[in-house]
Amino acid sequence: MNRSVICTSDAPKAIGTYAQGIRSGNLVFTSGQIPINPQSGELISDDFKAEVHQVLNNLDGVLKGGGSSLQCAVKLTVFLTDLSYFAQVNEVFDVFFPDNPPARSALQVSALPMNSRIEIEAIGYVE
Repeated sequence: MNRSVICTSDAPKAIGTYAQGIRSGNLVFTSGQIPINPQSGELISDDFKAEVHQVLNNLDGVLKGGGSSLQCAVKLTVFLTDLSYFAQVNEVFDVFFPDNPPARSALQVSALPMNSRIEIEAIGYVE
């Protein structure tokens, strides 16, 4: 099976030894994205819904870099430092996925990179 590394300016550069994403066959696997603005490199941290928006936009950038998109996502895994944010995540997801949302898991973790409150990873398909 083929494997190609995704590198796009539409998502933050990796802050460690990992690829933004990998395309293998008709699937795209993203690394976890946190709410970093890819143009400024700054972490958004003052408005939780804005943070979720940025993470989803970053995921869309990586998925598109692999020939997919957020609308072709089949599975998202959401990591939160506090599950009390879950209702706000759902509000933003309702905007991004008004119909046919992807499968999703959400879990609380003790910490995330750069003290982010949310990180999401995705699997998308290529049509």
